[in-house]
Amino acid sequence: MDSRFFAPQSAQYMIDHMNADHADANRMYAKVYGQLWGVTAARMLALDREGMELEVTVPDGSTRLRIPFDHRLQDEADAQRTLVAMARQAHEVMTQGAPPDASTP
Repeated sequence: MDSRFFAPQSAQYMIDHMNADHADANRMYAKVYGQLWGVTAARMLALDREGMELEVTVPDGSTRLRIPFDHRLQDEADAQRTLVAMARQAHEVMTQGAPPDASTP
């Protein structure tokens, strides 16, 4: 598995699934891992073995954000485990409260 990319149909399936069923997780990724606490919406645009790209909406417009993974994903199952773990960690951070400068997008 030398390629950075998943098979196109596999990547598209994961992206579609995240956007359709886990929009809240996409927002949490942007807030916690992208430090964009003012995010109101986030949509996954790309997913590869090294990270994900999100289109995020903030009060002053929208932007594209790349969030790297903490390891190189091995396969689709590793992608699922990693995204779930990241969502759980982000949820913990969110329930503990955003940082003092959370109003800054």
